[in-house]
This record gives sequence, C-alpha cells and structure tokens, in this order.
Amino acid sequence: MREALLPSFYKNMTFKEQVSKLLNDALLEKQEIFLIELTISDSYKIIVTLDGDKGVNLQDCIDISRVIENNLDREEHDFSLEVASVGVGSPLKMTRQYKKNIGRTLIVKTNEEKIEAELVEANDEYIVLSWSAREPKKVGKGKETVQKRKEISYSEIKEAIVTINFN
Repeated sequence: MREALLPSFYKNMTFKEQVSKLLNDALLEKQEIFLIELTISDSYKIIVTLDGDKGVNLQDCIDISRVIENNLDREEHDFSLEVASVGVGSPLKMTRQYKKNIGRTLIVKTNEEKIEAELVEANDEYIVLSWSAREPKKVGKGKETVQKRKEISYSEIKEAIVTINFN
C-alpha cells in the first residue's frame, strides 16, 4: 500500500539513494536547515544530523523525520530512523557553520597551535580570529595587553569547537 506513495523513479534506486533523495527534498522546503551528516548502516539504521542558520528545533527534526519515514516502505526494509541537531560541543564541519557562529568564541586546533578566540570573520577560504594576549612590553619591564588577529585557512584547521559561556 505504501509503495503507491513513492514516485516510480524511486523503485530503481538503492535504499541509500532513496533516503538521500527524500532528505534532500525535505531540506529544500527548509532552506535555513542544512545537513551535517547522513549515515545508513547495513542494518538500515538511518542517522541524520542537522544544523541550521538559526539553530534546529524539535519541530524541524520531526518534519524531516516524517518526510523520510512516510515515504519509505517498512515491508521492503525494516529501518530505524534518528533525526537530531548537531550537539553542543560538536566540531564545526562546514563553512556555513563557521559563518553562523561569527561573534562567538571558538577553540581552534591547528597542527601548530590551539587558540581560544572570537570568530570575527568567515568566508569560503578562511576564518579570522581575534583575541587579547598579555605580552612583554617592547620598551621597559612588565607586560601589556595586545590585541591579536589571525587568519586561518580551513585546510589548516584540525578541529574547531564553539565554547559555551555561562556568564
């Protein structure tokens, strides 16, 4: 009975292709939401991880889940489905995530260093971090506060995580 809901072109697709197509169609309806990761195990466990320009709420997850679940045939594949937003403290994976977090503090690890700083710019090639540091004075004894700024290309970033500040 459910098969009638699926357009005929779905019948020639693998299970993974069907899920991908349904997910992409659902995301077209919610332009502010984007896919971080889709995994489908050999036992048909589907895990969808989402993020959004303004976050992801429970209703977004429910809507995406319904589109996928209501258009797959459980008689053909006994699947499980989990749709969730990316977790707090999860590493940033996409340029779009960096852009939405401008103004927030990140911990960025590269091969050379680990920097905790404010993300002040993000484009398609690199990010710019800004922070204050205490350094020895150029003249005389003691230290002074210096404003630092660093441009880091995405290829240099091993991991970047948004820090949560409870102040």
